[in-house]
Amino acid sequence: MATVNLIEYEDASQEVRAVYDDIRELRNTEYINNFWKALANHPKTLKRVWAGLKEVMGSGEIDTLTKEMIYIAVSIANTCDYCIHSHTAAAFAKGMSAGQYEELLAVVAMAHQTNGIANGMKVPVDEVYHR
Repeated sequence: MATVNLIEYEDASQEVRAVYDDIRELRNTEYINNFWKALANHPKTLKRVWAGLKEVMGSGEIDTLTKEMIYIAVSIANTCDYCIHSHTAAAFAKGMSAGQYEELLAVVAMAHQTNGIANGMKVPVDEVYHR
């Protein structure tokens, strides 16, 4: 259950509708997901987060599918169910295969395991890894 109201387009201010319109245009959809509807309770935060997401997740040195896969991994590490589902759907829409997803989950699981061991044992970082 959400801790805030979800702001639908017809109930939104002009400022929020402008962001919703930008989301719809960029994503080529009429659908506004619940994350943005929740953020619409604070229009400045909605605008800031949307602008940041567009910048970070857009084209760059890392291709957009890889960015979505990184987002999935971090969302799993942070146990954000919403982001896991949202970015998994986005990654599949950008061409991630079932095999890539399975391998991604295996890498995340292995990282959790080895991180836990290294942290539990307080293994000192090797000098060669310092930059």
